[in-house]
Parts: sequence; C-alpha cells; structure tokens
Amino acid sequence: MVESSKRRTADSKPARTKQRNPVQLNRVTRALFSASVLLCLTLQILAQEKRPPIIVFGSDSPERGTTRVGYWDNTKNRGAGQFAIDYGKPMWRKEYEESGRFDKMTRGQVWRLGSNFWTVLDTDLPLKIAGKSIPAGSWYLGLERSQDGAAWSLVFIDPAKARATHLDASQIQQAPIAFKVPMTSEKSSEMREKLVIDLIFEKTKMKDVVLRIAWGNLQLSAPVQVP
Repeated sequence: MVESSKRRTADSKPARTKQRNPVQLNRVTRALFSASVLLCLTLQILAQEKRPPIIVFGSDSPERGTTRVGYWDNTKNRGAGQFAIDYGKPMWRKEYEESGRFDKMTRGQVWRLGSNFWTVLDTDLPLKIAGKSIPAGSWYLGLERSQDGAAWSLVFIDPAKARATHLDASQIQQAPIAFKVPMTSEKSSEMREKLVIDLIFEKTKMKDVVLRIAWGNLQLSAPVQVP
C-alpha cells in the first residue's frame, strides 16, 4: 500500500515545461526577419525583370495653342520675319487654390510651362524680351519662381542640349538653362480654366509686343521688342 501511494504521488506531480533559451529565440527571430527581407528583395527583382526597360506613351491629338506675330513686306510681296510660341494647354485645377498648394508646387522651382511636348518659341528674327537679347532660332520655354514666391522668370533652354539627353518636358528641372528673363506678375480678374499664351500688339506699334501668360488667376507678362 505504501509503495502504491508513492507511485500515485509521483504520477500526480505536474510535468515541467521546457524553457527555451533567449539566445535561441533571438536567433530564430533574426533568421525569420532575414528570410522575409530576402523574399521581398526577390519579389522586387522579379517584378523589375518583368517590366520592360523601355515603354511607349503618347496622346491622341492633344489640345495645343499657337500664338504668332508675323511681318509682311508689301514692296517685295514676301514675308519679313515672324516668331511664334506653340504650347500644350493644361487645365487649372480647383485644388491648386486650396491650402497654398500652388505655392508649394512652384516656389523655388523651375516649373513646366504647358503640357505634353515642350513649349517652343520659334523665331527667325532676333528679339529683345524684357531687355534681354534673344538670338533667332528655336527655344524650349519654362518658368522659374523665386523661393519667396515674389518673382517669376521665363527660362530658355537650348533644344539641342535637351535632345542630347532625351529630356522630356516633365523633367525640366534637369534641363540646363541657357538664360532667363524677368516677368511681371499680377492676379488676373478673369479665371482661366486652361493655359493661354498670347503675343499682343498694336498695328501702330507693330514692333512693340507684349508676351502674356495666363493660367487660373495667375497672369505674367514681359515686353518684346523686334529690332
């Protein structure tokens, strides 16, 4: 009876739970983390391998605007020179007016002017814009705004340099600026839903032209003189 009682006492003792070594737990955790990181990297590499290195994009007859000034020699019955600006017409968005978003987009930035392909000034006449001599030729245009937001400039980019590196107009901040000219800014009383660029002149002063850029309630202008 005593022996049987001892057996029951021994059998009734709770089993001891085996405690894992903290060092072993840390090793397991590190191994699982490393495996997860390796899996993520592998998936990223596979995704990149599936993505073609070059893709194609385009647009179906995008809306563009052109403004032009031309001169005609009546004595010779032929053209006497011209210049024009061709540009895409992006829509103004209402959210640009919220919480200073437009300021955040443009302050201290070289800013794309237009949409889709580059905005292009093509002139077969030398010009003076805001007092700066502009050689005849073709120029890509953009805008630059000062860090404090008070000053705007029209920037000129040599198309040959942009083409050499295949720069898209959306990468204008990477483009080398040949030169820039100051523009006068004012708040327009008329809201422009799409970008509008105009070359404005009077026939009595045909060599004095005003370049005007209007988008939303922003309006920029600069004088253009034809020698």
